[in-house]
Amino acid sequence: MKMFPLLSALALTLLIAACGQGTAPPSTTAPVADAAAPAPDAAAPLPGERTYKTTCSLCHAAGVAGAPKLGDKADWAPRLAQGKELLYQHALQGFTGQKGVMPPRGTGMSLKDEEITAAVDYMAAKAE
Repeated sequence: MKMFPLLSALALTLLIAACGQGTAPPSTTAPVADAAAPAPDAAAPLPGERTYKTTCSLCHAAGVAGAPKLGDKADWAPRLAQGKELLYQHALQGFTGQKGVMPPRGTGMSLKDEEITAAVDYMAAKAE
């Protein structure tokens, strides 16, 4: 039993000493380029991708309420054939069709028109 206070104190000391130690010390050698690492521009999201991931994917990833799934060429083909202007209109104003429902602005009421049309372009490009 006399070991418990000693072990507790040791554990507490180690925990306190570890605070703030999450970063590595600065390197004294030049970094080595990793051939597998993508170029900085390659890591940047495509226009509309962020809006898709934060708002549109809630329905379009799983096909909720008849939403065409991202990358599903067969489901997107008839929609794309109608033209992007109509897709923009449906995304912005909402639409109820035979296959499902598109709520106005995809329920992202705070999104700008440009963010919504960029997300439509992003999804359409994945299906072309």
